Amino acid sequence: MGVLIFFLKFYLVFLVFIISLYILRHYLFTYNRALGEQKMSYHDILDSDLPFVSILIPMHNEEKVADHILSALVEQEYPKNKMEIIPINDHSTDGTSEILDEYERKYHFVKPLHRIGEEPRGKSVSLNSALKLAKGDIIVVYDADYIPPKGQLRELVINFVDPEVGAVMGRVVPINTSKNLLTRLLDLERAGGYQVDQQARYNLDLITQYGGTVGAFRKDLILRFGGFDEKVLAEDTELTFRLYVNGYKIVYANRAECYEEAPEDWKVRARQIRRWSQGHNQVLFKYLFPIWFSDFNLLQKIDATLLLFIYMVPFLFLLGIADSLILFFLGEMEILSIFGIFISILAYNSYGNFAPFFQMGVAGFLDGVGERIRLLPFFYFIFLFNAWYISLGFLDAIKVMLTGEKPVWHKTERFRENNG
Repeated sequence: MGVLIFFLKFYLVFLVFIISLYILRHYLFTYNRALGEQKMSYHDILDSDLPFVSILIPMHNEEKVADHILSALVEQEYPKNKMEIIPINDHSTDGTSEILDEYERKYHFVKPLHRIGEEPRGKSVSLNSALKLAKGDIIVVYDADYIPPKGQLRELVINFVDPEVGAVMGRVVPINTSKNLLTRLLDLERAGGYQVDQQARYNLDLITQYGGTVGAFRKDLILRFGGFDEKVLAEDTELTFRLYVNGYKIVYANRAECYEEAPEDWKVRARQIRRWSQGHNQVLFKYLFPIWFSDFNLLQKIDATLLLFIYMVPFLFLLGIADSLILFFLGEMEILSIFGIFISILAYNSYGNFAPFFQMGVAGFLDGVGERIRLLPFFYFIFLFNAWYISLGFLDAIKVMLTGEKPVWHKTERFRENNG
């Protein structure tokens, strides 16, 4: 019994240490974004010799949003003789196919890829199929619910004038923020994650993360790596670490904003973050050791490790609660001690697993919408929501690793009305 009690108490000390590391990391990022020197992307470079670009849009039952993103892309201020749009119809059973075919008739540079009757289904598989057909040296990827501004293609592509750049990532901004409380909270979380966290990591030459949409990469690199790993749900995070381990860097273009539809339903959000957690933890299992044997400097290795473990922290937190309760019932901890530890950890994490309250506050200030930070207390509730479903995703990743089964891709439900 004494050994058990020792390990239970040791785990609490370990958990507080881990949480403290993340607190220090997030404070460092916030300080850098607010007061440090800011690193810009290559958007001010003038280059008339733009590369040929292939724009890939994975789609599965996207009739509510397909017309919106395609109409935005055909109006891009980019030479039409140097671009092609490849919407990937991945086993759609609604009106997606008809919308894509209509755009193909109207625009010679819209070239739909219909994956009907082919197995399996999923974003990684769709992208790999399209890469075989894409003519562009640079691949730009958008999710189907995104609406890019007219000048965004050039703003992303121009970054590849640097031969060391393997990928570039823009900023994601919800377009349906005013819909309900959930969308308002997700807007705050997105702002903190991109405006502060991503920009600070880019400033400090740490691990800038490619997010799988509103981003671009060199086609030859991905083909050389064998394409996307179809066994990993988080193909974007996997690509991030594959590029860095192989000596390439990722540019974060903060002003290259693109507008997304945030989930408007709590059940849809739950499935989304559970999928993200499963995929991210798959990447953790795959790259934890390779990054420590890479050419990263020490700070990059530490940051990469903390980034890889970010979707395991909520699971560790829930274990800490169970740990405290066991110690209490064993008579090894007073109820006030349990309450104190619980509140101390919650006080940090409750403001968002991906961007703590001070990051969101600074992001609101930088965006000129400081009044939104009044919603921050609601993150007491959303953290517990996130912690539960992220923990389920972590367990899903463990199951896939142990059984070897292929994970199933579940797309995010759309809510936009199609007025096209």
